[in-house]
Amino acid sequence: MRVLSVLEQLASTLLRWAGEHPSMLAGLFGLSLVLFLGSLVLVPILISRVRSDYFVTPNAERDTWLGRHPVARSIARLLKNALGVVLLFAGLVMMVLPGQGVITLLVALSLLEFPGKRTLELRLVRQQHVSSVINWTRSRAGQPPLIIPIDSDK
Repeated sequence: MRVLSVLEQLASTLLRWAGEHPSMLAGLFGLSLVLFLGSLVLVPILISRVRSDYFVTPNAERDTWLGRHPVARSIARLLKNALGVVLLFAGLVMMVLPGQGVITLLVALSLLEFPGKRTLELRLVRQQHVSSVINWTRSRAGQPPLIIPIDSDK
């Protein structure tokens, strides 16, 4: 009974806020639309560009930049992480707004550099619905499916 009154109070507050701030509500709607449309375009491109052996080749992404100038490497890492942060926030927003939330989060995680990245990525990509969407997207782009190592914890 108490939970119901809290939910009613929350809904009333949200409706009152929406009535008092129509321009903010329109802005949030616009942001949601941009994130949704952007994810429909950007996420499939990024998924199709991932090497199929990404999860079985250790440090594959580091090898790509070994022969490059240190400044170019630093700028590329900065831009890659910045795009990862943007996609991470977009993916989190899309968990409650329209969009491909989980897939966008996975793409964001693949771009970011942080400890435990590989473990978290593998946990997500081993989910049947996530891997099937990724491999379907890759097949539409003419790319081979991802090679996903078997979970050794089971």
